[in-house]
Amino acid sequence: MELSAVLTSAVEGGYVAYNPETGTTTQGESIEEAIENLREATELYLEEFPLVFSARPLLTTFQVTARA
Repeated sequence: MELSAVLTSAVEGGYVAYNPETGTTTQGESIEEAIENLREATELYLEEFPLVFSARPLLTTFQVTARA
């Protein structure tokens, strides 16, 4: 099963990894470690809560007006 991973830099270093299909979130010191940790967390989640659909999320961007 192919799922999505969204990675962002963590303030304290490393990366935060998020899977939008399941909501699982984890972290790692490197991109590879974050993805591996996300894979493990998501597999454990899916053992308890199987996905009933396989729709992939749409990833896009948007802008907001910054106010000082």
